[in-house]
Amino acid sequence: MQYAIVTGDSRGLGEAIAQQFLEKSIHVIGVSRHANEQLSQLADRYERNYTHVACDFSDQNQLGKGINEVMRHATKGDAHSIYLVNNAGVIEPIDTVGNFHVKDVSRHFMVNVTAPIMFTNSLLKEANEHDIKTSIINITSGAAEKSVHGWSVYSSSKAAMNRFTETTALEQEMAGHEHKIFAYSPGVVDTDMQKEIRSSKESAFADLDKFKSLKEEGKLNSPKTVAAVLMDLLDDYSSIESGQVYKLYDLIDR
Repeated sequence: MQYAIVTGDSRGLGEAIAQQFLEKSIHVIGVSRHANEQLSQLADRYERNYTHVACDFSDQNQLGKGINEVMRHATKGDAHSIYLVNNAGVIEPIDTVGNFHVKDVSRHFMVNVTAPIMFTNSLLKEANEHDIKTSIINITSGAAEKSVHGWSVYSSSKAAMNRFTETTALEQEMAGHEHKIFAYSPGVVDTDMQKEIRSSKESAFADLDKFKSLKEEGKLNSPKTVAAVLMDLLDDYSSIESGQVYKLYDLIDR
């Protein structure tokens, strides 16, 4: 049986990815602070299972308990293949260096770095012990590869995940495991994160007008489109190179 673990499935891109896994007859385990009733209804329609695990990734105790519960659901005796999509993420604090608070930076790295690392850590341990095929997708950003005014924390967390992805893939290959581990960069997506970006101050984020224009001109990618491109990539499983960063626009053009 196939399972997909999708973090941050309550809305936006995570919700769209979870929906499309269900449409492909894959059981979904969603992890977020709030349950998604629409996903539950969709699962009933396709006669699949949707399990929600409530978890605040910024809380260390909740994170540990949440991961344990997810693994209990995902690594049942009938699991032969598991997808993990580390999608949950935050962009705040958006500000220039010199104006940060410890609690904001700490929360950011807990959600964007610690949580996906520990989900990956737990899944690979279980998968290697029980011979379960896994595909791990870390949602990244083009900001990982360039400097953006006001985004030093966000860019750093995504750059960290890109290197973590590459290193984990190397380790698994050297150990003789055939898991697929890669990062997926979706470009600018029309989600609540973009609303947060547009509500920031220009003094904290110099590109504010540019991002407002992207929304006004209809240039944001829809979560549904971004999820569909990811599904097409997963369908072409043999072509996936572990450790790579796959970018939406490159996948569309190929």
